[in-house]
Amino acid sequence: MKYVIVLGDGMADEPIEAAGGKTPLQLADKPVMDEMAKVSEQGIAYTVPSNLPAGSDVANLSMLGYDPQVYYSGRSPLEALSIGVDMKDTDIALRCNVVTVSEDEDYEDKTIIDHSAGEITSEEAAILIEAVRKELEDDEYKFYPGVSYRHLTIWDHGEVVELVPPHDVLGQKIGQYLPKQEKLKEMMKKSFDILDHHPINEARAKRGLNKANSIWFWGAGTKPALDDFKEKTGMNGAMVSAVDLLKGIAVGANMRNLDVEGANGGLDTNYHGKAMAAVEALLEKNDDFAYIHVEAPDEMGHQGSLENKIKAIEHLDKEVVKVVKEELEKAGEDFRILIGPDHPTPIAIRTHSKEPIPFMIYDSTKDYEGQEEYSEEAARKTGLVISHAYDLMNRLLQK
Repeated sequence: MKYVIVLGDGMADEPIEAAGGKTPLQLADKPVMDEMAKVSEQGIAYTVPSNLPAGSDVANLSMLGYDPQVYYSGRSPLEALSIGVDMKDTDIALRCNVVTVSEDEDYEDKTIIDHSAGEITSEEAAILIEAVRKELEDDEYKFYPGVSYRHLTIWDHGEVVELVPPHDVLGQKIGQYLPKQEKLKEMMKKSFDILDHHPINEARAKRGLNKANSIWFWGAGTKPALDDFKEKTGMNGAMVSAVDLLKGIAVGANMRNLDVEGANGGLDTNYHGKAMAAVEALLEKNDDFAYIHVEAPDEMGHQGSLENKIKAIEHLDKEVVKVVKEELEKAGEDFRILIGPDHPTPIAIRTHSKEPIPFMIYDSTKDYEGQEEYSEEAARKTGLVISHAYDLMNRLLQK
């Protein structure tokens, strides 16, 4: 038996009045998932405990079977694992986004326009982070480039300070959300002067793209310690993801990271390549379990784009779920697939929520009495509620 989780990050949503009271999952043309729903188990699960932030860090740990109350130490330390930064016990890791802020006002009066700086390329962002590093790095703070707009700062002998994610304050003046720690706030202010007229940003502006004209610190945390995935589940596991957070979780859990050319975390990511990487791991590399993480629905939710969130879900259905299912069937393998998001990213609020997620478990060897579609409403109708989503892994494995 092979086991797969297909994780559509932020895929769940709330009914949208302007869309006839339907969600993107209901509006998407997703024939494969809907056909599977007719013979699958569906339900809802709570991925984020009430006392923890509604982030992909907490929620993906839950979906991988790790109780975040036990294993969560912050988002950025997991990304540090992916980037290859060997944290000391006294280090604090911080996410260092490059974001787009308005240009004319004093820094405290600026507005966050785009938390991802137009999904800036990793190549452009690396040059910008290097410019910041040259001006701001010292013995206390070190800067490391990551993927697209997501980067890392290590604070020597730092502290876990409360910091606000930029996607939580889109369209708002930033003054009240800036760090209380003066050095962090000062570096953010200085970064605008470094970046706003940088040649990379001037060129982006000429092309009609958002500038990456400020850094934004958030997600502080300490060195993580995850249990070995194989010791925990008895399975060799592989991770397919474009983002450092998931790659870092895999490193911490001693799972294999599968790199896929063209996988970038955006709407134009290499969906088919991700699916085939997982299939190869399961059929040729002796892996028992694959976790396929697709960031695009979450990004489209943050952008407030209903049309593109629907497209992301449709790509997930056609180029990931369908491919994995058909390839495993063709190989004659028995398999179980869990499909779900890590958390909702509702279009209306453009950030994460702690509402439960709809999940579906498909078993190639048996039929459940299922629903007509895979959606939030269909999952709720079953009455199946999983209070702690980290229990879903055992449900997938039938333990």
